[in-house]
Amino acid sequence: MPEVQYWGRIEVSPTAIASIANEAVLTCYGVVGTAAKGLAAGIVNVLSRDSKRGIEVRIEDGRIIIDVYVIIEYGTRIAAVALSVMNVVKFSVERALGIPVTEVNVHVEGLRVSDTD
Repeated sequence: MPEVQYWGRIEVSPTAIASIANEAVLTCYGVVGTAAKGLAAGIVNVLSRDSKRGIEVRIEDGRIIIDVYVIIEYGTRIAAVALSVMNVVKFSVERALGIPVTEVNVHVEGLRVSDTD
């Protein structure tokens, strides 16, 4: 078996990880979009493509911790949607990086009621 050679190292920024997580979140059933942390304070980005809002990535002692702030469709099962977000984000980031994700915390910042008209 040939010896593996290393010529340097690879670093993935938290912003890049947030982009992967954001794309994963927006594919989840029941998720309307992401929100800036603290919906009451601010800015809601419904169906936001801005990977910096609604996703916080921390790398502590080599562990990846992701906080996701979402708006969920009114009438869906909040716990089921949140669990789906956790699983999809964890799978997508681990698949892309090949590194385990320690935590995915989902914060439901609000509900959106669809127009029935």
